[in-house]
Amino acid sequence: MSSPDAVAEPALEVPLSAPKPRRSLRTAWGGYLVGKLAAAVVSFAVTLVIGFVLFNVMPSDPVRTMTRGRPVSQAQLAQLRVQLGLDKPMWQRFLDFVNDTLHGRLGYSWEYRQSVASLAMNRLGPTLLLMGTSFAISVLLGLWLGQRSGWRAGSRFDRITSSTALTLWSVPTFWLGMILLMVCSVGIGPIHGFLPVGGMSDPTLPQTGMTHYVDVAKHLVLPALTMVLVVYAQYVTIMRSSIIEEKGSPYLLTARAKGLTDDAVRRRHALPNALLPSVTMIFMHLGTLISGAVTVEAVFSWPGLGDLTYEALKIPDLPLLQGTFIVFSASVIIMNLLADLAYRFLDPRVRAQ
Repeated sequence: MSSPDAVAEPALEVPLSAPKPRRSLRTAWGGYLVGKLAAAVVSFAVTLVIGFVLFNVMPSDPVRTMTRGRPVSQAQLAQLRVQLGLDKPMWQRFLDFVNDTLHGRLGYSWEYRQSVASLAMNRLGPTLLLMGTSFAISVLLGLWLGQRSGWRAGSRFDRITSSTALTLWSVPTFWLGMILLMVCSVGIGPIHGFLPVGGMSDPTLPQTGMTHYVDVAKHLVLPALTMVLVVYAQYVTIMRSSIIEEKGSPYLLTARAKGLTDDAVRRRHALPNALLPSVTMIFMHLGTLISGAVTVEAVFSWPGLGDLTYEALKIPDLPLLQGTFIVFSASVIIMNLLADLAYRFLDPRVRAQ
């Protein structure tokens, strides 16, 4: 027990920690970029493996399917397998697949007798038209409804918007497309069909001029509407959650104390910060612009990349399936990489890591 007369020792002064050496912005940015590029390369390598294994373990015989209904001898079947390279061992086919992909060769379609690259380029325009239109409408509609629902959480508008969005999000895409097709194109009860059944244009009409553009717009309505109804709910949900989280932030109280109106606080302060979580989803959906929607294009016979993939599955046309799979996956990987890079500019917390 210490004596009361003992002189208390002065408290030790805690030395101030030396400032951490700050890496230069250029060095930090370079390390971040290299890390993301390495992750993208690894993802693409895994995609190559999955793409090959997925379509080569399918329980089907492409040669039998291609010669179905034709009088073909066993010798001719064996010769066709040699021509298609199906007689090679699996490891050699995989090495050939990787080598061709790295050199930009996506293969030669067995069904269409064309290179996969040329087939994909021919179908790219319709897919971009459909997916671009539905993507733009989905983003604008979903973000607008989501920020208003979150700002008035619990209101009637919020309940109606959220329940409708979640219901449409849970509906199978092909089922919704068939219902819209039955109601708006075929007609049901007193409702007569008023939109085209399928395809991209009417071959009996002129394929140029304003008549053609109006015809394409009519054919675009149902597949684009199907995509919008399924996709916009995702933006509603994310934006609503972000706005609700931002509502409790102290900086909004400061903005209100300055005399800003409620709408001004939402638009100028809450909305910009709440948009950050939506950036990742926007870039992910940008990646799917090229891949298209297999189910929607198949239901409405829209001549895009998704419909091309659906046709390739019937045989199966392995080079075409592998080529389209690589194109789809590469587009998603690139867009995810761009999302990571954009996030570093948009969010200061990422730059501080």
